[in-house]
Amino acid sequence: MPAKVYKDSDADLRVIKNKTLAVIGFGSQGHAHALNLKESGMKVIVGLYKGSKSIPVAEKLGFQVLSVGEAVQAADVIMLAVPDMKQAAVYEKEIAPNLGKGKTLVFIHGFTIHYGLIEPPKGVSVIMVAPKGPGHIVRSQYEEGKGVPALIAVQQGPKTEAKKIALAWAKGIGATRAGVIQTSFREETETDLFGEQAVLCGGASALVQAGYETLVEAGYQPEMAYFECLHELKLIVDLMVESGISGMRFSISETAEYGDYTRGPKVIGAPSKRAMKKILEDIQSGKFAREWVREAKKGYPNYKDFQKESTRHPIEKTGQRLRSLMPWVKKRNLKGAQAGYSG
Repeated sequence: MPAKVYKDSDADLRVIKNKTLAVIGFGSQGHAHALNLKESGMKVIVGLYKGSKSIPVAEKLGFQVLSVGEAVQAADVIMLAVPDMKQAAVYEKEIAPNLGKGKTLVFIHGFTIHYGLIEPPKGVSVIMVAPKGPGHIVRSQYEEGKGVPALIAVQQGPKTEAKKIALAWAKGIGATRAGVIQTSFREETETDLFGEQAVLCGGASALVQAGYETLVEAGYQPEMAYFECLHELKLIVDLMVESGISGMRFSISETAEYGDYTRGPKVIGAPSKRAMKKILEDIQSGKFAREWVREAKKGYPNYKDFQKESTRHPIEKTGQRLRSLMPWVKKRNLKGAQAGYSG
C-alpha cells in the first residue's frame, strides 16, 4: 500500500507558532531550517558554541544567538543540526543538562538515536524532520516558493502531538509544498546509509572512476573519458528524476537504450547485488555504525587518508580543467559547509 503523502493542508503552523524554536548549529541544514522557519513567521533562536565563526553570520541575519545550553533552556522545540559524530558530545555536555520535561528534540537524521549514541529521557518528545536534499537546496527551493520533500518520524512522546509538531516544522521549512512521508528512525537511518554507500555516493563515484580508468587505460583521451563517464551522467540522472528510468530510456537513442538493457546488467549484476546485501547487513547489524564511531574517536585517520587519495585521482584534474571551459556549469565550493557544528 503506498505511503500517505502529507501536504500543506495536513500541517498547521499554529502548532508551533507560540513556541520558541532553537536550531543548534548553523551549517548546511541548520541555516536553512532556521531561515525558512523564521520567514514562515516562527520565533527561532540559534544555539552555537562560544567563539563560533557562525555567530556574526547568524546575528547579521537577524537571529538571537545564545550558547547551546541557554538556547535549550529557552526553547520548546530544539533541533540538533550537528554532524552525526559530534552530536553525542554536544548532547551530553550542553543539551542533556538543560533539557526539561515537555520539550521536543528534532533530528535531521536518525543515526545517533537509532544506534543508541543519544538516549533522551522520558518526558521529552523525540521526532525527526529529514529533508531529502542538502541544506542549500532546502533554502533555495523555499525562496522560490517551492520545497524539498521530507520524511518525518516520532521516536518517543505523545504520538499525536509529536506528529503535529513534526508536520508543522516540515511545513515551516517548505517541505509540505512538495510532500512529506512518515517513516521511523530505523527505516530512515538504514535506507539513508544504504543509499549513500551502495548507490548515490559510493556506488556512483566508484562506477564513474572505474569507467574513466577503463577508457584511459585503453588509450582514449582523458577528456573523452571525463565527458562520457562523468559530465553526461547529470543529463541521464536529470531525465530519471524528471521521468523515471523508463522515461530516461524513452529519451535516449535506440542504440543507447539497447546497450542499457544488454550491457548494464553485466556491470551491475548478481555480484554487485550480493555486495549491496552485505552492505545492508552491516548497516542493519550496527557494524558500520560501530566502525564509524571508532574512526571518529581515533581522529578520523582513515577518513582523512581517503579524502586526500580521492583528490589525487586523475579524473579530478581533468574535470577541473574542463569545467573551467564551461561557464554555464554552476560551480560550488561546498567544502567546510558543516565545519564544527556551526557551519
